[in-house]
Amino acid sequence: MATLTGAKRIVVKIGSALLVDRDSGTLRASWLRGLAEDVAWLKGQGADVVLVSSGSIALGRGVLGLGLGPLTLEQSQAAAAVGQIRLARAYEEALAPHGITTAQVLVTLEDTENRRRFLNSRATLETLLAMGAVPIVNENDTVATDEIRYGDNDRLAARVAMTVLADRLILLSDVDGLYSGNPHEDPTARRFDVVEEITPEVEAMAGDAGSGLSKGGMKTKLFAAKTAMASGCAMAITEGSKLRPLSALADGAPATWFTPQQDRHVARKGWIAAMKPRGTLAVDAGAARALAGGNSLLPAGVTAVSGAFQRGDPVNVTDEAGQVLAMGLSRYSDAETRAIAGHRSDEIEEILGYPGRAVLIHRDDLVM
Repeated sequence: MATLTGAKRIVVKIGSALLVDRDSGTLRASWLRGLAEDVAWLKGQGADVVLVSSGSIALGRGVLGLGLGPLTLEQSQAAAAVGQIRLARAYEEALAPHGITTAQVLVTLEDTENRRRFLNSRATLETLLAMGAVPIVNENDTVATDEIRYGDNDRLAARVAMTVLADRLILLSDVDGLYSGNPHEDPTARRFDVVEEITPEVEAMAGDAGSGLSKGGMKTKLFAAKTAMASGCAMAITEGSKLRPLSALADGAPATWFTPQQDRHVARKGWIAAMKPRGTLAVDAGAARALAGGNSLLPAGVTAVSGAFQRGDPVNVTDEAGQVLAMGLSRYSDAETRAIAGHRSDEIEEILGYPGRAVLIHRDDLVM
């Protein structure tokens, strides 16, 4: 069974009902301070941490006096605009005493389904994590409409975990795992410690959302588990209302762990390999050796470019004889690639007129 022990990159989803008091609509400050202690503890163990946090609408509706009833789209977006600034400030104030820098990242469904936006989001998150910051991710409710919404942060958290190649996804919930029935209604319902496969029988056990502040229910958590497991990430559902929920999970608190189906790096490589290439990059012998050694592809090693492609599109990489060596996601369009091919990375800004990324295809986006 997976645990938090040894995890290198952890995504934690926090629901509105944990963060915001249902009756008063105010922040549960003491709970957030406890979570901040847990985040500091995980980072002290050498782990990267990303928080996917609900709460902006729940905070904003209290400020605007909108009550607990259903909101129109416009009211939800107004509440999000008011609450988001308070949510970001709350995290900043909770983590700052631990010397942790926070960053706000707002996304929509389109940002992870469009390859170009996906790469931009991933590059930003990777840079923030490399600099020691804790990204606070939320859906951009102020602009998202039904067509570009996740609608719940369970699925968003799973997409974020996939984006940053996390090895653990923790859903802090109002229940301590997946049960065979509704534990609030069925005293004989039993909790599963481990789920290795989400079968139709498992899906049938899922119920609906139980909180007046939360949109997510067990169905959305199972959907998130499918995404996480397929991308090589272990996922846990655990009860999060205690003051140090992540420490409690590490100490053996009740939870359901969903085991990944394969290594996260292998899963990502398989996703890339299944794409249809839009172009071809021929490389010299030095670049071919570098790729075989597990390195990224630099512009200097490219000798020829064919096809029409945009940033984020898959391209084949061949040797000068035309033998396919690899396939990967290009960080430049075909026109940009033709311009910088054969040049050093420190020449990119002068050639293109703006600062570019040093590598043409990053090794994480490359399948040999």
